[in-house]
Amino acid sequence: MYSPDVGKKPLPGLMRKLVELALLEEKQADSILLQAAKENTTPICVLVAQKMVAGAIVAEIAMLEFGIPLLNLNAFDREMMPKNLIQENLVRQNHALPIFKRGNRLFVAISDPTNLHALDEIKFQTGVATEGILVEADKLSLFIDEVYSDRDNAQQLTDIRDADLESLDIQAETEEVEEKEETQDIDDAPIVRFVNKVLLDAVNKGVSDIHFEPYEKNYRIRFRTDGILKEMATPPVSLAPRLSARLKVMSRLDISERRVPQDGRFKMRISKNRAIDFRVSSCPTLFGEKLVLRVLDPSSAKVGIEGLGLLDFQREMFLNAINRPQGMVIVTGPTGSGKTVTLYTALNILNTLERNISTAEDPVEIYLPGVNQVNVNPKAGLNFAECLKAFLRQDPDVVMVGEIRDLETAETAVKASQTGHLVLSTLHTNGAAETLMRLINIGVAPFNLATSITLIVAQRLARKLCDACKRPQDIPNKVLLDAGIPQDELADFQAYEPVGCAKCNEGYKGRVGLFELMPITDAIGRAVMSGGSTIEILETAKKEGLVTLHENGMRAVKAGITSLAEVNRVTT
Repeated sequence: MYSPDVGKKPLPGLMRKLVELALLEEKQADSILLQAAKENTTPICVLVAQKMVAGAIVAEIAMLEFGIPLLNLNAFDREMMPKNLIQENLVRQNHALPIFKRGNRLFVAISDPTNLHALDEIKFQTGVATEGILVEADKLSLFIDEVYSDRDNAQQLTDIRDADLESLDIQAETEEVEEKEETQDIDDAPIVRFVNKVLLDAVNKGVSDIHFEPYEKNYRIRFRTDGILKEMATPPVSLAPRLSARLKVMSRLDISERRVPQDGRFKMRISKNRAIDFRVSSCPTLFGEKLVLRVLDPSSAKVGIEGLGLLDFQREMFLNAINRPQGMVIVTGPTGSGKTVTLYTALNILNTLERNISTAEDPVEIYLPGVNQVNVNPKAGLNFAECLKAFLRQDPDVVMVGEIRDLETAETAVKASQTGHLVLSTLHTNGAAETLMRLINIGVAPFNLATSITLIVAQRLARKLCDACKRPQDIPNKVLLDAGIPQDELADFQAYEPVGCAKCNEGYKGRVGLFELMPITDAIGRAVMSGGSTIEILETAKKEGLVTLHENGMRAVKAGITSLAEVNRVTT
């Protein structure tokens, strides 16, 4: 949309006006234009998102400068909008949304009157004359999110409601299926309907994992929603073998083998346009087989950089790291902290025709068209290190290693990053500084770490407070001081607590990422090469501007996004 070589060209009209009014420096304007080109969005979106100038001020200046009427989107009736006129990606790319049609003229909400390209493209796509109506950029972004979120939710609910519980399209996905397994089936209509309903309920509620658990006198099914397990059903314990058999048949596991763990996978097609993958793990317990299903919704891999929860400067740091031609970006955190979504978000940004991207995963969780994904298979000798060696012989630009588990994988990844490749990977550590010590303990030379790693991202997922029912919470000053809030901020600090309503789960709805980004600066590199401890590296990083996970969490508490109890739960 905008040329990256913007520094040498005159500033566009509205940006130039902001500079003339001393609301923006010319260097800042150039930086915004570069970032807009990198993120494939409009400069006004970047400007307002970074809170450099308020959206209302930008809109007022544009209205006076260009004589375009200003519309308050909060007072707009959404029922007036034309339905499914243009695709969502075109709306988001141009930050322009058709809001109503009068005669043969389509009125389009825009935040930048100089963005004539957007109006021309919408006119080309619809064949209708377009006219721009000015709105505030931040309100337009929220309005677009709400419009398409409502449509997606409505479509998903329609798909689920219309799905036939007895004839859902279930497709097992496995490479090794014995001939006898293909003929096995469970002709048990009530069990089929019950299992299908459990799966559909899980998809509808945004569940990440489903647990089927047998005990001596009872059987329970639990859903993990927003990181917390909740009991959802307690069928009779006598059904345990039949439930286990049905799930194993769906994923093409051996139903006669109950003594060893097994892993499988199946796809459930809800409608013509929507399919959900399930990863299945069975494990023998004292009273039968426990099965855990991981729900893999492809839409979760398309969060977008704005949806991760990064602070403005962290987002810029992350984008700069993944857009480098070489180096290593490591994402770290415990199981269930959102590492996969962060990596897939990076891959979605990098996934262009100009790049050759290959990934080694255990297993591949979500398919990404245009990315060469490989399932590691240790039994066949195909581990992460062997995959990475094979990738390096296939002219890669970007490689992702699902996890660094041993010295061979670590050294191969380091060498790849030092020879002109961008390497993405994960590691299980508690923080960014611990990642360096973990790699040193594995056996990687400190010098190689200091010269190959570009950025370390530590992260957690915290539950978001429900906007409909959260309420102010009085917290003693001593508790806030112990949590790291400066004395001079106590008077203005307002925290909120969960209440619970029909729209949420006990006061929480959805999750937000808390991040700790540590670029390997010269100072940190010297600390690593001199044999510094984790504490010494962390202190050096803080002097370099590191915002820790807990500090990031306290900013989210102050902003009313989450609660102090939730931040303490995930960061301590």
